[in-house]
Amino acid sequence: MPDRTVFFVSDGTGITAETFGNSILAQFGAKPRHVRRPFIDSVEKVLPVVAEINHTADYEGRRPIVFITLVNDEVRNIVTAPECKGLVMDMFKTFVEPLEVEFGMKSSHRIGRFSDPAQSTEYNERIEAINFSLAHDDGQSAKNLAIADVILVGVSRSGKTPTSLYLAMQHGIKAANYPLIPEDFERGHLPSTLTPYKKKCFGLTIDPDRLVQIRHERRPGSQYASLDNCRYEVNQAERMMKRDGIAWISSTHKSIEEIATTILRDIRPDRLIY
Repeated sequence: MPDRTVFFVSDGTGITAETFGNSILAQFGAKPRHVRRPFIDSVEKVLPVVAEINHTADYEGRRPIVFITLVNDEVRNIVTAPECKGLVMDMFKTFVEPLEVEFGMKSSHRIGRFSDPAQSTEYNERIEAINFSLAHDDGQSAKNLAIADVILVGVSRSGKTPTSLYLAMQHGIKAANYPLIPEDFERGHLPSTLTPYKKKCFGLTIDPDRLVQIRHERRPGSQYASLDNCRYEVNQAERMMKRDGIAWISSTHKSIEEIATTILRDIRPDRLIY
């Protein structure tokens, strides 16, 4: 697998092809070389891509895996023709065409997720959520917390920022995040800023040994990154969350996607239906 190449070819951004393809490839426990080829929406653009696929097949002695999301028949037919030396996984024929038969109607064959982002309510909600999450990252601002969907709390470097941005970008969730610091542990309660919004809080914790590794990359040799300090902060944060009835999850062995889904299930289950 490591010496295999996988192409993701799309007439849009390629996010759908890559997300779906990576979900399948993850079942095989190896990481092949990835090649992304977005915005392939004409014959002129697709011919060099097929040539690249064929060259890769000849060079590696194995046919590349090719995930495609191409709605233009002329373009798609070139990639799926026998002259292409890749193993082509056509998501349109696999999923869209059988659904057309089942629903008794033709799909829009629209390229990309949004035909006009400016007119999409969902798109605008995601932009607003991203702006909100950036403005409320790492406790920068306490303004408008009343409109937050969730407030992530936890010690520094436990995964709050990437999770909040993922929630905003993928689900349109207004996610603030607030670090728990030694001063909070000395006071023995949540920061007063968060008290009115306790029901919106969701905690992230992390294994202290893993936290040491992450913090050491940022501040090597510091008290901040020491094992004793990491153990103290994690222990105190978990005690605080437990005392205040805040649900929490460990980010140590979970992906951002798993963490986000858990948060949505507990805080905004309506967002799991869309």
